[in-house]
Amino acid sequence: MIKLMKMELKKHSLGWYFSSAFIASLCSIALLVLINYVETPSEVPLRDLDEALVIVGAFARVTCVILSGVLVAKLIVEEYKNKTIFILFSYPISRKKLLGAKLLFITILTFITVFVTNLLSAGLLMLLNSYLHFIPGNADTAFLLKQLLSMLTFSVATAGTSIIPLYFGMRKHSVPATIVSAIVIVALISSHNPEFSIASIVYVPLALAVVGVLIAAWTIRNVETADIG
Repeated sequence: MIKLMKMELKKHSLGWYFSSAFIASLCSIALLVLINYVETPSEVPLRDLDEALVIVGAFARVTCVILSGVLVAKLIVEEYKNKTIFILFSYPISRKKLLGAKLLFITILTFITVFVTNLLSAGLLMLLNSYLHFIPGNADTAFLLKQLLSMLTFSVATAGTSIIPLYFGMRKHSVPATIVSAIVIVALISSHNPEFSIASIVYVPLALAVVGVLIAAWTIRNVETADIG
């Protein structure tokens, strides 16, 4: 399985993936700083550091789910559409193992990217805040540990959620449907306002992660008999 994932890594150039995630993380920080200076002095754009990190985390998850949707489209749906998947299926390796390697590759990459992007964004935000003091609140050890645990949990949930677009893409082997469904998913799970924030409720992406795992299992189970044409 590891060899198959390494093969996927060599076959596809992922520079665009990592650069997009990095640029998005910088944009999220710039947006928070900009909001602070656009608001009037009598208003407080961000209540505290915890709220700011919720927004940063949501931004990282939005970016990575959409990027993962593109990966699902590129690595799986497009290969079915163009029938290049036949080349892989001609190898003396189980179809289930080949498809499973692709899905595992996408979920692991998503987990790592979400966690690293969130961690770097949060770290940069807190570093800037230590000099500019535009967000109320202090980051003590307990706060940092809580945020780290939250990042890990959301990263796992996002990795599972990233597989859901596969279902919509595989229905008619449609690349646009795959990407659009990823956008719809992040729109549903990443909304935030001071009164109510879905982005801070981890149970929503965890539930979707279970759905993603079920979709992956269903797709792998049916790969031996599915009509590729």
